[in-house]
Amino acid sequence: MVIRSVCSTFAPEFVIQNGMKQLKAALFDLDGVVFDTEPQYTVFWGSQCRLYHPEHPGLEHEIKGSTLDQIYDRWWAGPLEKEREIVTERLNEFEAQMDYSYIEGFELFLADLHRHGVKTAVVTSSNHPKMAAVYKVHPEFRGLFDAILTSEDFDESKPSPDCYLKAAARFGVKPEECVVFEDSINGLKSGLASGAYVVGLITTNTLENVKSLSDYQIVNYNGLSFDGLRELFNK
Repeated sequence: MVIRSVCSTFAPEFVIQNGMKQLKAALFDLDGVVFDTEPQYTVFWGSQCRLYHPEHPGLEHEIKGSTLDQIYDRWWAGPLEKEREIVTERLNEFEAQMDYSYIEGFELFLADLHRHGVKTAVVTSSNHPKMAAVYKVHPEFRGLFDAILTSEDFDESKPSPDCYLKAAARFGVKPEECVVFEDSINGLKSGLASGAYVVGLITTNTLENVKSLSDYQIVNYNGLSFDGLRELFNK
């Protein structure tokens, strides 16, 4: 199922060659975009936030799209800094047992992009330990993408566009020649700020919230193809 945006909130200026807009790279966030893991993270961070920040209900939703360091700097500082090691151990154990199921249609869509020469990258706020858990469950994962960028590769966290600007530079393309796939509010803002075309996945937030921060919205990748994506660029 694909949900089409009624009106575009952001219209990047794409390079046009031979009358066609050029799509050169597709940049994917990880959780809620490649893997259907966001509900699991909501459970984990919900338990930790209720334990350490009962005064701030719903905090687990606010921190989505943030790096672990960013979460700790903001919410586990001062007297709570000594609790970071405990939370990290719990998180590592949780991630090692998570179900890393691909979003429906993702693998077929990714293969279609590659057949048409589109470069692909994961651009995630996750760190190396988290990715080690992913590789253990999916040994094929590294080979699916042309690049994998993690929190260690960025100077600034989402909603800063730094991560997507660096990903575009990795491929030697302009941000406006890229499409960003995101689900979190911080991630969507990051994609828009980079100048890329943004596809929002309705896996974490409501259609209303995602629609205001993206050019096009989907619930999964079923029915989406390179040709369909290119048509969006030319409207």
